[in-house]
Amino acid sequence: MPQHSHPLVRTPSGDVRGLRDRFGELYRAIPYAMAPRGARRFAPPVPHPGWSGVRDATQPSPTAPQPTRDFGRLHMTPYFGPGWVPGDEYLTVDIRTPVAGGGEKRPVMVFVHGGGFVSGSTRAALYDGRAFARDGVVLVTVNYRLGVPGFLDLPGAPANRGLLDVLAALRWVHDTIPSFGGDPGKVTVFGQSAGATIICALLATPEAKGLFRGAIVQSGNGTGAFTPEQAQRVTARAAQALGVEPTVERFATIPDAAFLGVMPELSGIDLRTSTAGDPLLGLSPFGLVLPVQPADALVDGPAAEVSVLIGSNTEEGNLYLVPQDALEPTTEADVFAVAAAGFTEPATAVAAHRAARPDATPGELRSALLGEALFGAGSARMAGAHSRISGHRTHVYSFARRSTALGGRLGAAHTAELPYVFDLADEPWLHGDHGLLGPEAAPAGLAEAMHGAWVAFARDGDPGWSAYTSEQQVVKVFGDQWAD
Repeated sequence: MPQHSHPLVRTPSGDVRGLRDRFGELYRAIPYAMAPRGARRFAPPVPHPGWSGVRDATQPSPTAPQPTRDFGRLHMTPYFGPGWVPGDEYLTVDIRTPVAGGGEKRPVMVFVHGGGFVSGSTRAALYDGRAFARDGVVLVTVNYRLGVPGFLDLPGAPANRGLLDVLAALRWVHDTIPSFGGDPGKVTVFGQSAGATIICALLATPEAKGLFRGAIVQSGNGTGAFTPEQAQRVTARAAQALGVEPTVERFATIPDAAFLGVMPELSGIDLRTSTAGDPLLGLSPFGLVLPVQPADALVDGPAAEVSVLIGSNTEEGNLYLVPQDALEPTTEADVFAVAAAGFTEPATAVAAHRAARPDATPGELRSALLGEALFGAGSARMAGAHSRISGHRTHVYSFARRSTALGGRLGAAHTAELPYVFDLADEPWLHGDHGLLGPEAAPAGLAEAMHGAWVAFARDGDPGWSAYTSEQQVVKVFGDQWAD
């Protein structure tokens, strides 16, 4: 391969050599923090000390230890990536840029992946940033600690270590992104699912002030954090399953594989308390642990100075029912079980959803309640809270394009918007009956419209439609017609 195909970039940490293609330049597996080995897995991230010589940035990173995820008949590898690829140095970023160096400083977008706080990585095919580079944006994707090392609330260890990793990556971006042609004053953070919930927390985190000017929340939850009391239940069960005391000293001696081995024993814990329901409805025993929900603590962080784009999908809950063939067999008891887990007044919640959709089947009601409890209610509360403190800087969307996967039943499920945001909806590996988008071709123009809105928001804080306020609750709908 010709020498010009391997561009060299000088960074404050050392030189890196990447790849050049027709989309721009790609640099992979650049460490922003020291490898989380041993006891360091339960410590705050430490900035990487740098390296001498030229670092190869052409190969993908190892990934955070994570279990294999199974979504029944739906092919979800493009979303989760290859799973656990062992290697200590996984606190890394990938960068897609139109061209490194030069005089122009381009807007930067930093993506935080989802995966229930237990899985996912920068290696997922869905996060290919070539369309962003094509459109003049520097895209950074971030790996962070997951599961026990990332989010178990362990006495003697800082809480939310995965969140601290993302903060460390943002500091690294602030200091280093000019080397890759990016403007540190024009950083937009965005994330989906667990990654979006992390973005919500960043908006309420004092240490995040000055690190970004825009935030995009895709199917996240501004009220999705566990209380300390709930987290203690998970910690107690994990320690019991591992046969050790819940201390940093004891956990530091346990290999990552053992943490993954006890994951099945951590499912099904009743996390409901006298003051809180389970915000993840049993889907994950790990998540942010906060005394106050992000939507109620925005004044503590950078939120008032940050423009926010936030939304969710119209059939989020379908992802957790349709691929497992659990939608049609749903009973009324299943509907009320979801309502009891996710709402303080279950009967009222069921009645409201039934009134809104009188012809809905029990499975459709169950899906709607799942989506509302996991993403819809927390997103709405976040949008309202942000609009009250930020003026006309809140924009809301709804994604309604129905995937035809699994016999046309998947619909506008959780994750279905990602191929349009990353402008990858025409990729063959997303299609077919078991592909995320189904056998039908993506509608002409939808990816261009949605991806274009994200790029416009990163450039100037305006995705192209009116702000959301208490007086004018404007919601942009991205469906077959993607109209207001």
